[in-house]
Amino acid sequence: MPPIPSKLRKAYVNVDHPTVILRFEDGHEIRIAQGKVKTFDAYAGEVIRVVAHYDPSSKDRDLLESIRAEDLPDAEPHESR
Repeated sequence: MPPIPSKLRKAYVNVDHPTVILRFEDGHEIRIAQGKVKTFDAYAGEVIRVVAHYDPSSKDRDLLESIRAEDLPDAEPHESR
């Protein structure tokens, strides 16, 4: 039985596109509006597809890149108050 991959806390910043969609291997998606940052959990070795969505009334999407989870920047830990 293969070992269970470790969970990683990662972040993605959408600077250039009206909406970016992160599509994960298990099929779920995270939408990120332009100028926003989202943090999420991903597994080591997982490939995440980054897709641009320009027109909300259209289903057209452009694949920007495929990134391994470990290549994304780590999410900043929350400071306790």
